[in-house]
This record gives sequence, C-alpha cells and structure tokens, in this order.
Amino acid sequence: MAVQSTGLVLEELKELLGAERATSNETVRDLHGRDESYHAVRPADIVVFPKTTEEVSAVVKAAAKHRMPIIPFGLGSSLEGHVIPYEGGITIDFSLMNKILEIRENDFLVRVQPGVTRTQLNKELKKRGLFFSVDPGADATIGGMAATNASGTTTVKYGVMRDQVRDIEVVLADGSVIHTGSLAAKSASGLHLNGLFVGSEGTLGCFTELTLRVYGIPEQIAAARASFPTIDDAVTAVVSIQQAGVPISRVELVDEPSMQQVNRHAGTDYPVKPTLFLEFSGNEAGLRQDIEFTEEIVADLGCDNLEFEMDQEGMNRLWEARHHLAYSYIHSHPGRKMMVTDVCVPISELAGAVHHARETVDNMGLIGGITGHVGDGNFHIILMIDMDNPEEVLKSEELNEAIVSYALDRNGTCTGEHGVGVGKRKYQAREHGAALAVMETIKRALDPENLMNPGKLFSPPKEDA
Repeated sequence: MAVQSTGLVLEELKELLGAERATSNETVRDLHGRDESYHAVRPADIVVFPKTTEEVSAVVKAAAKHRMPIIPFGLGSSLEGHVIPYEGGITIDFSLMNKILEIRENDFLVRVQPGVTRTQLNKELKKRGLFFSVDPGADATIGGMAATNASGTTTVKYGVMRDQVRDIEVVLADGSVIHTGSLAAKSASGLHLNGLFVGSEGTLGCFTELTLRVYGIPEQIAAARASFPTIDDAVTAVVSIQQAGVPISRVELVDEPSMQQVNRHAGTDYPVKPTLFLEFSGNEAGLRQDIEFTEEIVADLGCDNLEFEMDQEGMNRLWEARHHLAYSYIHSHPGRKMMVTDVCVPISELAGAVHHARETVDNMGLIGGITGHVGDGNFHIILMIDMDNPEEVLKSEELNEAIVSYALDRNGTCTGEHGVGVGKRKYQAREHGAALAVMETIKRALDPENLMNPGKLFSPPKEDA
C-alpha cells in the first residue's frame, strides 16, 4: 500500500479511536513487527489499540474498505512469526481489552476479553477456589493462546486450549460479529465452530471475547523429579504411569545437556541425566497412593534419583527450573538467537524421536537441548543460533526439516503447540494432503480478500484465485 494511502487510513482510524490509540510511531510499529522467534522483523504499518468489540469491528471494516491486512496481536510471545506483518497492514493490539467480564462459579466457566493474560486470570480465579488449566510457560494472552491452540505442561491431564473453549465472539473479515458456541457443556447442533476458530492463528477473524472452562483447585499438590539412565527408561516410565491409571497432572522430560543448563542457571545440583519433572494432584489419601504407586513403577525402570517436593516453595523452585530453561539458554549464549523446534509424535514413537533429535543436533555440531511434554508425545529442541553465520543458520533449517520429517513419517504432526505461522507453513501440504484444500476453501469463504493475517498458516493464494 502506498504511503499516501496508509496516511489516509491512519487519519480515518484516528477519527475512530483517537490519536493516542491509532499510531504509526516508528518504535510502536517496530515492537509489533516481531515476536520471540528467529523470524525476520517487519514493522507494522499502523498499530491500533481498541477497547471494545464495536471498535474492533469498525477497524476491520475500515481495513476491508481499503483492502488493508489485519494482524491480531496479544503479547508477541509466539514462536513461529504469527504476528509479524510481512504483507503490511494494521496490527490490532488487544492489550487494552484485558477485562475479566464474568466468572460463573457454578458452571465452572469464565468469560474474558482476549488481552487478559494467563497469570492475571488465575490470580482472580484463585479467590474463588478455581484455576485455568492451560500453561504454555509464557504469560501469554488468552486470545493468543486460543489463536494458536496453546497447550503446555498440564495437557496430559486437562487437554489443550481447544478443549477449554466453550464460546468465542469473533469479528469476521467484513466486520460482522458472530459467536461460535454456547455455555452448554456439549452440543449436537451444527458444525463445531469453536474447533474451527481455535488454532486459526488470526486468519479467519479477530477474537474479542472468550468463554472458557475452569477447574477447582486440587486439595493437595505434590511435585517430583526423577532421573533415569536413558531416555528410553524415562519415556517407558511415563507410559507405565499412565497405563497404571495414575492421574498425573504434569510430566516433562529434560535431557542431559538441558539438565546441565538448569544447574548452571538455577544454581541447583541435579543429576545430569535424562530427567522427568512430575506433578500429582488430588485429595490427601489419593495423592499418597499415587505417589507410592509411582515410586514402585520408576524404581522398576532404573530410576536412580527420585525426590518429592510437597511444600509450595519447593514445588515452585522445581517448576521454575523447567519453565525458565529456554531463558537460561538465552542468557548463557549472548549474541545468539533462540530457535525452538516443536513436533508431536505418538507416545510409542517418542523415545526414538528424541534419540534421533539428539543425534542430529550432535552430528550437526549445534548448541541445543531437548525438552518435552512426554505425556502427550510433544517435544522441543532449544537451539542457540548465530544468525550472522550462514552455515549455522542453514544447519538449523536442515535440523528442523529432519525433525519434522521424522515426525510426519510416523503419523505425527509438524507442530504440537507452537502453531504454523510462517515457519511451519511449508509442511502443511505434506501433513494434511487433500484436507489442506478444504481448509483453504474455508479461508476463502470467510476472508475472500485474504486480509486476515495473510501469509500465515495457509499457502499464498493463487494468482487466479
């Protein structure tokens, strides 16, 4: 779009929102042209800060009139370039739409605006004895988490973001507003629009309200750390725990290089071996039984160091070590950029996938560690790349290709939780086959001008489309 046209659109948006909430300030544009990924920065053309659904609708209608792209923006914590406006346009920052609108305790539901963060929501829910389950590690916004179908450490027990969403208020590409669900726990009526919009990465519309399922805070929680001689032993322990029916809340795998990183960053002296971080929850009697059963299972599989944390301080220390792993890599390798891979395989394939990943990293001479949500077959490689070294950048791309190919060859997926964005778009045809054409048909039906976060998730439209 020409600069003159951008100026005209900006003036129109200033009339809608006021000069303070519609800007082309260079610093603001730059902040909205990046996320936490390694993908190249591209500043937004215009950034707006709406406060209501009506204002979002008005902005989208203005964008549609001028055929200008719309890019929804939460906190920019995404890892595959989802919010980077490579085709220019208007970035809608939802930070001012951060109200918790309604808590329905008896229905175990909460209704929020998209700019509410996970920590903000749980702080308020805790007053009612409730909590929101999805924990991706970053303090992301609820809107962004829904857009990427976020998951994380608690998925093994509670499920992914898609499992928590009852209803979404969505502003479509023409500025119209719809709701995708209801407050009912189940429905046999119509197509499942919640499932369609959750994970759509801003390509089908802008989320302005979300109604979510929440849970009662467990009576008691315990955490544990268990180290094993091999990755195989650790993964087998997870499968055995699940087969035994132990209702484990979290189970995370951290490999040897990453345990070294944990010790260096957190000042701990944990054994440098493949390690599981676990969490159990329930009533006192049930929790005691689960812990005893788990102790027996891991002992049979060669666990040589098992330690439990029962008090809140100890549990916080344990999980902070896991959650801060990525940042510990960043702080230990100044001048390098973090690249995080993300694939998911059937649990029966997980040990082999992790072995393959570790060997590939080592053979390529790259700096990186492996961690994963082993209860659901999802794992990551945290790579620290010198972006000024073309050979190293190429190797990192080859590594990503190798890891994704291994997962897809075993009927896994190219991304378990980070999403597609621009980084995983090239794998969509291989993973989905003819189903990708169905997805693209839905995209064209809802967004015929390809204005909603263009260039993400889907292939670029054909010239004759």
